[in-house]
Amino acid sequence: MSEDYKFKGWVGRDKYAVKGNMEWKDYEPKIWTESDVDIKISHCGVCSTDVSFLRNGLGATIYPCVVGHEIIGRAVRVGKEVKHVKIGDRVGVGAQFKSCLKPDCAECSDGNENFCKGFVTTYSDKIEGEGNTYGGFADYSRAPGHFVIRIPDRLDSADAAPMLCAGITVYSPLKRNGCGPGKRVGIVGVGGLGHFGLLFAKALGASSITAISRTSTKKEDALKMGANHFIATGESKDWAAKNTGTLDLIVSTVSSPNMPLGDYLSLLATYGTFIQVGSPEDILPGFSAFTLMTKGAKLGGSVIGPPWEIEEMLKVAAEKGVKPWIQKRPMGDANQAIVDMEAGDARYRYVLVHES
Repeated sequence: MSEDYKFKGWVGRDKYAVKGNMEWKDYEPKIWTESDVDIKISHCGVCSTDVSFLRNGLGATIYPCVVGHEIIGRAVRVGKEVKHVKIGDRVGVGAQFKSCLKPDCAECSDGNENFCKGFVTTYSDKIEGEGNTYGGFADYSRAPGHFVIRIPDRLDSADAAPMLCAGITVYSPLKRNGCGPGKRVGIVGVGGLGHFGLLFAKALGASSITAISRTSTKKEDALKMGANHFIATGESKDWAAKNTGTLDLIVSTVSSPNMPLGDYLSLLATYGTFIQVGSPEDILPGFSAFTLMTKGAKLGGSVIGPPWEIEEMLKVAAEKGVKPWIQKRPMGDANQAIVDMEAGDARYRYVLVHES
C-alpha cells in the first residue's frame, strides 16, 4: 500500500530555528514497516524540550529536524502487525518512539521501555535501516505501533496532547512513589510540568499538596489547580526552615542549574523521596549528603513512562476529570509559539491545532 499524502512539517535547519526560523517543507519520513502506524495530526503540544532540541541545547540534535512529541490525531494507515489500532482510531504518540523490545532486555520485558538502552526519541533520532524520526509539528506522523496509544473517548484531543509527555512525566513518579491518601506532596515549579503535577497529585488523592515557586505570582492559579499550600522561595529568607520535614514526596519540575537543591531536600520528612524530572541543560547544584543521611531520605529521577502507564494515566484523567490549563495555537503559528515558549509566556501549555 502506498499512501496518497505527503509528509510536511515545520523544519528546523540549524540552531537558529529556535528564533522563529522553522520552515514549512516536505520531508521524507522513516521507511514504512508493517509494525507502523501513520497518523494524520490534529493536535501537538509544545514542550520545553522542543525548544532545547531546536537550539541544540542538549547537544544531540540531528538537522534538519521536526520537533513535537505530544501528538494526537487519527490513524490513516495501520501495519499488518499492529493489532490494537485500526484506521480511523483517535491515537497519540509521546516522547518515546521505539525501544529494543527484545526478550532478553530486562527493561522492556518488565514493562519499563522508557529505561531501555535502545530508547529512540520521537524526533531527531535514527532507526538503523529505517531512517530518521520526525515529530508532530507537521501534517502526519509515522510511528511504531507499540508506542501508539488509543485516546479515551472522554478526553478532548487538545487536553490529551500535553499529557503524552508533560502529564506522564509527573504522573509516573507520583504514582510509583505512593502519591495518595496520607501522602504529603510537594511540586517544585508551577509551569507546564508543574501544573500537571498539581492536577495529578489531586487526582491521585494526596492528603496535602504544596506548590513551590520563586514568587507568589502563580499562587492563585496553583490553589485552583489543587494546591493546599504555597511556598514562594524568593520572598522569604527562612522558607526552608519554616517548612523543614513537612513533605513525604517532592517532584521537581524545574530545570535551572541554580535551584536551591539543598533547601528543597530539607523539606523532606523522614524516609521522604525527592524525584527530579526537569531537564537542566547544565549540571545540578551540589548539596550536603547529610541532608539525606540524617533522615533516610532518597534522591531519584524519572523520565516519561512506558505505554501501559500512559494508558493508565489517560484513564485516570478521564475518570477524575483532569483538565490541563492550555492555550490553543494554530499549527501555522508554530514559530511564534516556540518564541513565546522560550520567553516563558505559556499558561501553562501551548497546543498546536491544525486549522483543517
